[in-house]
Amino acid sequence: MKSERTQVGIIGAGPSGLLLSQVLHLEGIDSVILERRTQDYVLGRIRAGVLEQGLADMLRQAGVGARMDAEGEVHHGFDIAFGGGRLHIDLAGPTGGKTVMIYGQTEITRDLFAARERMGGRIVHEAEDVTPHDIDGDAPYLTFSRNGENHRLDCDFIAGCDGFHGVSRRSMPADVLKTYEKVYPFGWLGVLSETPPVSEELIYASHDRGFALCSLRSRVLSRYYVQCPLDDDVANWPDEKFWNELKTRLPADAAARLVTGPSIEKSIAPLRSFVTEPLRHGRLFLAGDAAHIVPPTGAKGLNLAASDIFFLSRGLIAHYRQDDDRGLETYSAKALARVWKAERFSWSMTKLLHVFPEDGAFDLKMQRAELDYLAGSSVAQAAMAENYVGLPYE
Repeated sequence: MKSERTQVGIIGAGPSGLLLSQVLHLEGIDSVILERRTQDYVLGRIRAGVLEQGLADMLRQAGVGARMDAEGEVHHGFDIAFGGGRLHIDLAGPTGGKTVMIYGQTEITRDLFAARERMGGRIVHEAEDVTPHDIDGDAPYLTFSRNGENHRLDCDFIAGCDGFHGVSRRSMPADVLKTYEKVYPFGWLGVLSETPPVSEELIYASHDRGFALCSLRSRVLSRYYVQCPLDDDVANWPDEKFWNELKTRLPADAAARLVTGPSIEKSIAPLRSFVTEPLRHGRLFLAGDAAHIVPPTGAKGLNLAASDIFFLSRGLIAHYRQDDDRGLETYSAKALARVWKAERFSWSMTKLLHVFPEDGAFDLKMQRAELDYLAGSSVAQAAMAENYVGLPYE
């Protein structure tokens, strides 16, 4: 068995694992990332790209924000469409000038890969059967196989950034973990098209046929979604049917401006709210989708992963620089406090904008009353803006 040593072993080369490795490297802390897939596979994942102010600032501080600033789109607000009209939610005014950045998760991942390669960061792709060992002790290690050879990676700490289906969470004792979950009775049918976006800012639409979202990746690349049954199949949605349904759910002015074209990617994503507690056991720490999932309404998934990395990296840096473990000891509590607030916001936006199959006439009236209240209350709009741009890291 081949053996090597590092300070922090990271499972998963998604944005959270890569960002953690990058931040630690800038502080002189060594890490190795183990990734089950190839780099091309990781970069092929299509994900959202609404970045909170905190995440955009973290990327700049980590030295990977230049392309984001050059190519990303700064948004100062978004629209909520309902009842045939549109309500504009101003982000900057109520939050002291905070905004969001539209920049695809794939591009963030690409920038982080490039930075790790440029700085000599170690990423082991196609690492099979990654397994954490002795996480309760002072000398944890990871084993994995690659190209038929067995490997061992000794480390001081293990960061589990390997997603909802990864090994990290499953490696924590079952009697330690407590999970909270809500599975929603519908999905999002998403289409990516090489077309100009219908609006310069996002449009979240509430319609009696279901939710819709108009988003974008760039000036020439658009991402659109419609709510669909959870058991639906993309084969039931040829492009023409999708565009017609989207137009039906949008206000007339937006529908008239919609530029349609062939889809270059089409998929159905289920919606889930999920949190596991705690996020630490011994020397194993969970971050990102390994620890929590939010419905995409409100775009909090990637941003929560970033706040996890903020707290975890600070704890690791204090451990190595000041021999201070308070940040590691409080990591789970601090991260979870922010996670639950983001879960609340994502759940409330999902409830506000979607058609739930079990809702009756009273529920629909309450939903409309909530939208009307939002439209007439600057305080409610400010609260929505505060949550959308991202709560502070504290």
